[in-house]
Amino acid sequence: MTTPLLTETQITDALDSLPEWSRAGDAINRTVQASSFLAGIELVRRVAEAAEAANHHPDIDIRWRKVTFVLSTHSAGGLTAQDVALAREIDRLAGR
Repeated sequence: MTTPLLTETQITDALDSLPEWSRAGDAINRTVQASSFLAGIELVRRVAEAAEAANHHPDIDIRWRKVTFVLSTHSAGGLTAQDVALAREIDRLAGR
């Protein structure tokens, strides 16, 4: 069973509550500036654990201290509640 896509209104409302995230087509993304390379890797490790538990995995790009997370539910063809939930968890983990 495929998770339903969010409506444009739901996406707008979600992004209003996720100020660090922006939309790029059928995905949302956020770049986190870590204090060091190792801190960025540790954030990726924590996000990987959360993603595995949720069975929903972001695209992750690591560039020295900058870590970019991109979320989209590929099986649904766009943004779903799973993306919003993982974005909130990434925000929580990045705030540690």
